[in-house]
Amino acid sequence: MKSYETFQVAEEHQGLTVEYYLKNILGYSGRKIQKLTRLKGILLNKKTVFLKKKVRAGDQLKVLILQDQSYGVVPEAGFVQILFEDSEIVVVNKPAHMLVHPAGQTGHGTLANYLAHYFQQKGQVLTIRPLHRLDRDTTGCVVFAKKASIQSALEQQLKDGLFKRIYWALVPGRLEHPSGEIDLPLGPDALKANRRAVREQGLKAVTHYRTLETLVRPENSMEISLLELRLITGRTHQIRVHLAHIGHPLLGDRMYGKPSPLISRQALHARTVTFVHPTSGQEISVHAPWPEDFQQIIINLGY
Repeated sequence: MKSYETFQVAEEHQGLTVEYYLKNILGYSGRKIQKLTRLKGILLNKKTVFLKKKVRAGDQLKVLILQDQSYGVVPEAGFVQILFEDSEIVVVNKPAHMLVHPAGQTGHGTLANYLAHYFQQKGQVLTIRPLHRLDRDTTGCVVFAKKASIQSALEQQLKDGLFKRIYWALVPGRLEHPSGEIDLPLGPDALKANRRAVREQGLKAVTHYRTLETLVRPENSMEISLLELRLITGRTHQIRVHLAHIGHPLLGDRMYGKPSPLISRQALHARTVTFVHPTSGQEISVHAPWPEDFQQIIINLGY
């Protein structure tokens, strides 16, 4: 039985062609639109329609749901901690030392491989569509879309600033200002490959931070601050570079700081993601639990 997604044309989109509406408002690719046309899978007010037809406010556009044919990655058995799931979205808690998706020479053992196996065990064939990435050693929330249209809608929220991310971080020392904004443009590091740096001609990057607590070990005066960070933009290594630039690199960050005996990775955790569900319109907030290595640091400091 054929299934359709239904969209109602808003007043602001009146006069657009069906093709433009599908491509630029709903985010469908040209190839997918061609396939839908061949299958007569585009209906305007319940009738097959030409792509050049102009839509009017209040029109009902129905688009055939094309079933995924593959996972896009090789399914592999592995533990996946599901934080939120419905028929269109799944949010997973990524562990440390793992890529979100195959990249470079790493084609196996990623979160995407394990999630594909999770779907496979449920008898579902769903292309793995990560909405965003985390560094290999960063833990926490990663959002995956189960449908291309949901992915497009959430990507638009990312562009519009409606998709919000909160991180927890541990840094050495006590910040001079307990809270503030870091507004420094970022670009490729001119001296070291695969690194980012504050560059005058770089892309705008804004991070908000506040100190949740500063932990002190009296016998050696060691101070470690727990920060909450909100990304206003989402540049590569943004938090890592911004904090290093103000003199408080992430604890254990070998690339922008230095190794730490307290943790085997950079101490960064994607604590919360908040977005508007594209179908229901409800605001969804998902939280990843406190990582074990963060807990161990607190114990080591005697708290």
